[in-house]
This record gives sequence, structure tokens and C-alpha cells, in this order.
Amino acid sequence: MAAREIPTNTLFEIGDGVFVWLQPGGESGVSNAGVVVDDDGLTVIDTLMVRSQWEPFAAAVGALGAPIRRIVLTHAHIDHVGGTRAFPNAAVYGSEQTSDLLDSTEMPIDAYKHFMAAFADEFDELAVIGCRPVTHLVTDAAQLTGRIEVLPVTGHTSGDVMVLVDDADVLFAGDLCFFGVTPLGFQGDPATWAATLDVVADLAGTIVPGHGPVGDGDDARMVAEYLRHCTAGAVPAGPWDAWLERDERDAINIERAALLRAGRDEMPPAMLRAIGFG
Repeated sequence: MAAREIPTNTLFEIGDGVFVWLQPGGESGVSNAGVVVDDDGLTVIDTLMVRSQWEPFAAAVGALGAPIRRIVLTHAHIDHVGGTRAFPNAAVYGSEQTSDLLDSTEMPIDAYKHFMAAFADEFDELAVIGCRPVTHLVTDAAQLTGRIEVLPVTGHTSGDVMVLVDDADVLFAGDLCFFGVTPLGFQGDPATWAATLDVVADLAGTIVPGHGPVGDGDDARMVAEYLRHCTAGAVPAGPWDAWLERDERDAINIERAALLRAGRDEMPPAMLRAIGFG
């Protein structure tokens, strides 16, 4: 089965003991997750967002019949960390930035509802149950298990973490990669992000993005090219014309790059409008 024919909303094995859980589309709030089988049990990579997403995912992970030892969070955005409570006994690994955000003030539920209106009814429950904090910081590249290497990088946020399963030639890239979906860089640095993707493209033959279908290095290079156009201030016609959520995200990414060039590490006005401010 070709990578792009992988079924959605099911735990699918893409390598020996390496599973993906893809959600259809990949728009705002619709992310991917994964599971790696190791000698001592399972490592879950990201946990989706609201109960309608994480409950079937957690059930499928439980059906593998092995202890769930670890969660690795690729970054702190709610669509990747909202389901951490579904795995109450697992250690939680994440960057210092992810830890700080999960330990910070209460969730901006109104902003979530405005930006991801399709899930508005579920955010009230999420506000009550909350997310689990990070228990183990990822500060440097490290061999986490016999199979898993964690790789902290920057680009989409200042605290991204990738998961490389070298023996299966699979990389879980988190939101450094959006395939078939326009990247969302309201907290990122498009120029740094593009440079990071130049390296990411050569790390594994199979790349699991944070959003969209499974791809490869060519897909990562295409995202890098798009981001370089954002850094330059305009996106010409190209293969990205078929990506989801182009208009709103082009503006966000271009504005973010311009703010950084001006020395202003701020949320772009287009993103503020998207979450109901300004």
C-alpha cells in the first residue's frame, strides 16, 4: 500500500512496530499521531486534541496490548497535546518551551472556539480536564529508547521535537511538516523553519507530518520552498496552490516573517483576527 493510501482514523503500521494515526484533511485542529513499539512497551507521539479524536486513538493504542511507557510531544499546540490525559501512567517528554506552556495560565478556550469552531462544543470539557504536564525535558538530541531518537529543533515553534525511528526509516516531524495543508507559522520563524526542513528532508525515507498525509523528503523540500516565499513577502503560483487553508495562512506566515525582520517577536495581526481579536 502506498504511503498516500494509508487509511485515516485507524492505527496503521507503516514500519515494523511503527504505527501512524492520520486524521482526514489536516485543517486547524486536525492533527496526526503515532506509536512505536519498543522492548519495554509503547511510545505515543502526540495525543490529538479533543475527546472525539483522542478516545478512539487511545482505544486503538490500548488494543496493542503493551504497556504505554512514554508520550513524546512534538510541541505545545493544543491539537497535539489535548489528549495527554488519555495516557495517565506514561512519562511525558517535551521541550522546555512545551513544558512552560503546559504549566502556564488557563487555556484560551474562547480563542480555540473561534479558530477551530468545528470543535467548539468539546473545548469546555477540555478546559475542565486539562493537559498533563511534561515530566521529562528534552533539551538535546538523545537516544530515548533502543529504537527512538528525539531531536529538538526550531522553526514552527521555538520548542519543536522530532522523533526518528532509524531502524524503520521513519521520522515523526510534528508541525515542522504540513503535507497538502498550508503551514501555520504564527509562532515560528519561516526562514529558520525552511533551513531546518533542508535537513529534515534527508533524515528518513518516510516522514509523518503533523497535518496531512504521510510523505517524504520531496514533500518537506516543497514546504521549505513555500516558506522561503513567505520570507520574501509573496507566494507565487506553485504546487502549494492545491493545499488547504491557503489564503488565511499565507497572510499569517508573511506577516510573521515581516515582524521578525523588523525585530518584533509578535503574533501576526492576521492570526489575532483568526482567533477573534483585532
